[in-house]
Amino acid sequence: MKDQVLKAMQEAGKPVSAGDVAKALNADRKEVDKAFAELKKEGAIVSPVRCKWEPAK
Repeated sequence: MKDQVLKAMQEAGKPVSAGDVAKALNADRKEVDKAFAELKKEGAIVSPVRCKWEPAK
């Protein structure tokens, strides 16, 4: 799921919310939130604006 979330974020090309990613993947929001939490811990995603995330450079 983490790979799918990261790919969806890269394809969006702009900061997105967990809800945006869940809609794009047609996935359960709880699963996306869980993937977001893991990606944050790993430093794979960053938040340039409040409640929006994008892949780390």
